[in-house]
Amino acid sequence: MAVTDAQNPLVGEATCGTLLQKLQEIWDEVGESDEDRDKMLIQIEQECLDVYKKKVEQAAKSRVQLLEALSDAKIELARLLSALGEKSFAGIPEKTSGTIKEQLAAIAPALEQLWEQKAERVKEFSDVHSQIQKICGEIAGNLNINDAPAVDEADLSLKKLDEYHAQLQELQKEKSGRLHKVLEFVSSVHDLCAVLGMDFFSTVTDVHPSLIDSTGAQSKSISNDTLARLAKTVLALKEDKKQRLHKLQELTNQLIDLWNLMDTPMEERKLFDHVTCNMLASVDEVAVPGALALDLIEQAEVEVERLDQLKASRMKEIAFRKQAELEEIYVHAHIEIDPEAAREKIMTLIDSGNVEPTELLADMDNQISRAKEEALSRKEILDKVEKWMSACEEESWLEDYNRDENRYNASRGAHLNLKRAEKARILVNKIPALVDTLVAKTRAWEEDRGIQFAYDGVPLLAMLDEYAMLRQEREEEKRRMRDQKKFHEQQNTEQDTIFSARPSPARPVGTKKVVGPRANGSANGTPSRRLSLNSNQNGSSSATKGGRRDNRLSAPVNYVSISKDDAASHFSGTDTVSASP
Repeated sequence: MAVTDAQNPLVGEATCGTLLQKLQEIWDEVGESDEDRDKMLIQIEQECLDVYKKKVEQAAKSRVQLLEALSDAKIELARLLSALGEKSFAGIPEKTSGTIKEQLAAIAPALEQLWEQKAERVKEFSDVHSQIQKICGEIAGNLNINDAPAVDEADLSLKKLDEYHAQLQELQKEKSGRLHKVLEFVSSVHDLCAVLGMDFFSTVTDVHPSLIDSTGAQSKSISNDTLARLAKTVLALKEDKKQRLHKLQELTNQLIDLWNLMDTPMEERKLFDHVTCNMLASVDEVAVPGALALDLIEQAEVEVERLDQLKASRMKEIAFRKQAELEEIYVHAHIEIDPEAAREKIMTLIDSGNVEPTELLADMDNQISRAKEEALSRKEILDKVEKWMSACEEESWLEDYNRDENRYNASRGAHLNLKRAEKARILVNKIPALVDTLVAKTRAWEEDRGIQFAYDGVPLLAMLDEYAMLRQEREEEKRRMRDQKKFHEQQNTEQDTIFSARPSPARPVGTKKVVGPRANGSANGTPSRRLSLNSNQNGSSSATKGGRRDNRLSAPVNYVSISKDDAASHFSGTDTVSASP
């Protein structure tokens, strides 16, 4: 129909009405019946309905597709926002009104921006994952990681990215720490190899080739296996260093002993200063390169062997020196021995040749060791014996000092002797406790060892018992002297009392006081009362010393009995007379 209309020039700009009118005219000309006309019109109407219906279906289908596209766009938008961790986006229109195509056009720019942002975010995640994977591979020792890391596009939020960045920072920090530890281990290996005289490059290459200095610090292996092998290597080198130092110090001690035994001159000793310089050093203090090299230890061993051979030819001299050392230990320990017999025995053994020189010296070394142990076990008791003897010397000096009648005179050095006497009294008072302690410790020592404790051949307990007896006798003698002195003083006091209480026959008892010259002395030269008393006391003392003791004292001619109060004034007036000759 459309083709016919296009070919017919009469159609022009036709409408449905004009076309239907034209059709009526044609039918009239042709002479179509009404029945055919009705059929034709029904057919035309049906064809028109089919065309409309098809167009409507197409339009409906297109609308469904557009709605699906809009829905997918909204879902994609929501998914992108969720994946990126965004709650909203500036490019999304707030109003969702308008046609479907308008809504799609409004959402499209936002989707484009979100897709671009997602691509950038995925790249960032991939970079972080690659770095994390690389560091993890370095720590695990697996450096051949070529596969691209998988990125979870469902969660591309900044929070997740920050978590990965934090994880990366921790790994980078761990890598830095491991690298620092590796460098420390390598430095330790270098120093140890230098001290031990070993090849550093071969040692560190055996651990891992990347540890040599020619490679950069960042390319060095930081794996767990490398760290473990480095630590093991350092421990092995330290143990080797410790053993070598111990061996070298033993050789050094042997060298010094041999030098001292054979009086080796200092010029020869200085040749081994590089060996003896570490005799007292600790393992950490030895840091000089080559200080513990094997050739140096071999050099010391050769020298010790040479000196040992030389020592055999000087056996007698060395043995007598050791015997002198042994005797000196016994002398300091106050142990009595027979040195002459010991020296004769040494001479006999050396001359007979029945004993090896090394065995003889070893036996003497054992004797010296036992003597030192014996001296050490006696040291505490000997120290207290020295204190006891020192206190006894001070006690003897104090007795001599107390017997000196002029000790309080203002002579030169008297104040020093007085201070010494005060200290000596304090020390003497401690002697009993010191003796008791000595006895207890000596008995404990004897019970522990089952032998007697002798001091220069004399049993110490016997010495202490003897001292205790002598001290007791001396205390008793002092007590007797004090009692005798007290008895004499008491007798003199009684004599003075008798002399003072006897009444004068020249005066009545009731006389209270004498005034005038007789108070101080009689006219014919009779001494005063105080002077007479002093004279009688001196005379009594002299008579006692000479064996003639006079228990009766005669009163002076002018003696007057006076009261107690008057006596005070009387004697105060006679002080001048008493002091006169």
